Amino acid sequence: MITAATTPLSCFELDDRMLSVEEARQTLVTLIEAPLGHERIALQDAHNRRLADSIVAPINVPQNTNAAMDGIALAWQANQTYWPLTGQALAGEPFTGTLTPGQCVSITTGAPLPDGADTVIMHEQLEAHADHVIVHSPERVMRGQNIRQAGEDIAQGSVALAAGVRLNAARLGFVASLGIANVAVYRRPRVAVFSTGNEVTAPGEALPAAGIFDANRFTLSGLLREHDAEVVDLGILPDCPATLRQALSRAAANADLVLTSGGASAGQADYTREALTVLGQLAFWRVAMRPGRPLACGWLGEARTPFVGLPGNPVAAMVAFLQFVVPLLARLEGQPASPPERFFAIADEALASRANRCDFIRGVYTSNAQGQLRVRSTGAQGSGILTSMVAANCLIELPDGCTAVQSGETVTIQPLRREE
Repeated sequence: MITAATTPLSCFELDDRMLSVEEARQTLVTLIEAPLGHERIALQDAHNRRLADSIVAPINVPQNTNAAMDGIALAWQANQTYWPLTGQALAGEPFTGTLTPGQCVSITTGAPLPDGADTVIMHEQLEAHADHVIVHSPERVMRGQNIRQAGEDIAQGSVALAAGVRLNAARLGFVASLGIANVAVYRRPRVAVFSTGNEVTAPGEALPAAGIFDANRFTLSGLLREHDAEVVDLGILPDCPATLRQALSRAAANADLVLTSGGASAGQADYTREALTVLGQLAFWRVAMRPGRPLACGWLGEARTPFVGLPGNPVAAMVAFLQFVVPLLARLEGQPASPPERFFAIADEALASRANRCDFIRGVYTSNAQGQLRVRSTGAQGSGILTSMVAANCLIELPDGCTAVQSGETVTIQPLRREE
């Protein structure tokens, strides 16, 4: 949780001054007063959910010291090549006796190691007979080889997964290996999304002469689902103050976060800020970034539901979402509002920027034969050119102190999730 000593400046103390990207990111987290609640769900339904409680291993994994491959199990004695067979140990059917010096049993991968045994020799090193085996090249045998110790994956009583991690496929399998069938997870953030503007037209409808199809609702809904949020799609709202206020009021009562796109700047028909002032508390700032300078934030209604008004241009809306909304979603799930993941790459071309603003250039990074990351832009960078995001697998971040990058210089990139 944020402490008093580290609490950033409140959104509502900013007035109208221009903020840096990092200042905006840090102040936005003050919109989240407390994380969402917890719920317990079946493990089979928990993919991509975030753990609310740490998981402590109730057993050793593996439960028993066992064989890492098929062969024989024995207490190794150097120079002995002839080994009488006294039984077998199978996965699920262990050998119940105790091996005495000079004896061995056949064993399969995963079978518990019999009492008295400390080594497994694989079949490829053996000459097998009905009642004994011959060990070839005994000098190559090392005591303790091919053994998986009980608890070597995870020991009973240790923290298997810390609270806050997402349950991806590997972690789901790991939890299942502990015998745990139900987990406590944070509730999914419920996010209401709608677009604004008389010119915005839903796909499938006839496009007016001055209209544009609504891309933002679909990109934002997709980004929200990628971050495991539950989407409440409220459609498209016209440039009508009363209609906008009504929609925002309903959304605030039924969502944990409200997102709009468009209507947040100082244009003549931009009513979002006005509605936010009437329904709750507004903190509007201009962020020193491109694309995505206009950004509105505040609280709505008695529940003080956080609200973020994103820019209307499609690329600007996506870039602003990645910089500012993703940290808010993390805070709702009890996590720090961390900045995006960043790597370094070598620029394959000259890149232009402007002082006193952060530029996010859509780019494509690759790895060369030496393992170096290299990056180039996707071409035209207008904030309405959605193809620049379609082609991109990263954002090239040029900070506010940078005015130009030459080919061969190192730049910071933010990788984007991308499915081929």
